[in-house]
Amino acid sequence: MITVENMMSYEIIIGLEIHVQLQTKTKIFCGCSTAFNPDHPNVQTCPVCLGLPGALPVLNERAYHLGIKTALGLNCQIAPFTKWDRKQYFYPDLPKGYQISQYDLPFSHDGHVDVTLSDEAGTATDGVRRVRILRAHLEEDAGKNMHDESGRGRESRVDLNRAGTPLVEIVTEPDLRSADEARRFLEELKLLLTYLEVSDCNMQEGSLRCDANVNLHVIQPDGTKIPTPIVEIKNLNSFRFTEQAIEYEVARQWESFQATGIRMGAKGGHKRTVGFDPNRGVTYPLREKEEAADYRYFPDPDLVPVIPDDPLLAAIRSDMVERPAVRRERFLADYQLTAYDAAVIIDQGRPVADYFEDVAKSCGDGKQAANWLTQDIQRELKERSVTIAEFPIRPPVLAAILERINKKQITIKSAREVFSTLLTDAGDAEAVPSISRIDEIIAARGLAIVQDTGAIDTAIVEVLSRSAKAIADYKSGNEKAVGALIGQVMKAVKGADPQTVREKLLAKICE
Repeated sequence: MITVENMMSYEIIIGLEIHVQLQTKTKIFCGCSTAFNPDHPNVQTCPVCLGLPGALPVLNERAYHLGIKTALGLNCQIAPFTKWDRKQYFYPDLPKGYQISQYDLPFSHDGHVDVTLSDEAGTATDGVRRVRILRAHLEEDAGKNMHDESGRGRESRVDLNRAGTPLVEIVTEPDLRSADEARRFLEELKLLLTYLEVSDCNMQEGSLRCDANVNLHVIQPDGTKIPTPIVEIKNLNSFRFTEQAIEYEVARQWESFQATGIRMGAKGGHKRTVGFDPNRGVTYPLREKEEAADYRYFPDPDLVPVIPDDPLLAAIRSDMVERPAVRRERFLADYQLTAYDAAVIIDQGRPVADYFEDVAKSCGDGKQAANWLTQDIQRELKERSVTIAEFPIRPPVLAAILERINKKQITIKSAREVFSTLLTDAGDAEAVPSISRIDEIIAARGLAIVQDTGAIDTAIVEVLSRSAKAIADYKSGNEKAVGALIGQVMKAVKGADPQTVREKLLAKICE
């Protein structure tokens, strides 16, 4: 809620409509490819997706199954009966003159997604905003209009490669209260959908697009609320643009309300549809917002209704993976990670989280595994421009290195030397790093921690005999002075454990 100087305040009301391309090889009602192919327009088409007379659609079974999987991930209720409807509108990229979608009987409804808020965002007392999902339904995508960008404006073309691509449209209730919350919700949704492997969510290729419905509830000094007209911002194709567009639209609506006053809110006004120009950072009018009656929905006579049975739903549920939010909480409990570390690992995607968990289970030290993954491995992935699946040191090998640290067989410094050598082996000889190779490197380079405490004691006595000033400095309160002494002992006894050296050194100084 934002307070202004004249004692009025306003609450931002945001609902989102997200279109997600399902990860199928073929379109939702025909056998044409769904591959992203912008350089060869109109080659992935057939009589069905071209809307030619007499062509009959047939439902893609995998698209329906992925839709159900998406809905379950959103905690939605699955409808026992669902049908298909024709949504009538006339654009050049919609060859049939209607879109096959779902209207009054979608396949799922009444779900939710929980979004963690920052300290500055929202008002939820537990730091979480529950965003209700009104519905998730299946539909086909339209084609793409391509306009002349040379400035002459003389030519427009239509590419129908995308026409008929399977989409799930996810419609939220107006539960979001800031542009930041909207961005956070979209990030959590994308993470969920990629974990479920129902979509690649590639926004640059149009696999995830968002429409934002925005308006204000202006709160008068007496507590009454006046709503501004709802504005739908269409086809936002990045999280940053979504946040920017909402922020601009909020500011524009507040300025408009101040100029027009109560009359605007009392009348309600017409819903409008706008686009967003990221170059100028402004929204611009497209058309008046259509209502359901404008689309003249009616049941599609060419498609039969779908009645999912219990065995189908059970099979899809058995294929579900742990949701990111649930896994995040489990990592806190099972591996004693901080909330930050758990979020960093989970938010990098399922393959990274799987890698971490394999290492943590094998070495028995979740914190150590998290430190190596978020620091050493992430640095190598960035430098090598590879994914975690392509990284040559696999979880059992990294776990073996960490296990040797925990058993005090090698120091962390020596472990990093082993790690670096394994990567060099993999690059030079394309050898697959192995656990046996770890022990070879330790033996060949003398990296094992010295277990002979007598050698350490002898080195300590010798170092202290020539370090009277450093001893005096330490005893006078300069704790850093002991660092140089530890270094001298470590140099004398290669492979000594730094912690053991420190403990013995301090004990000897304090005798």
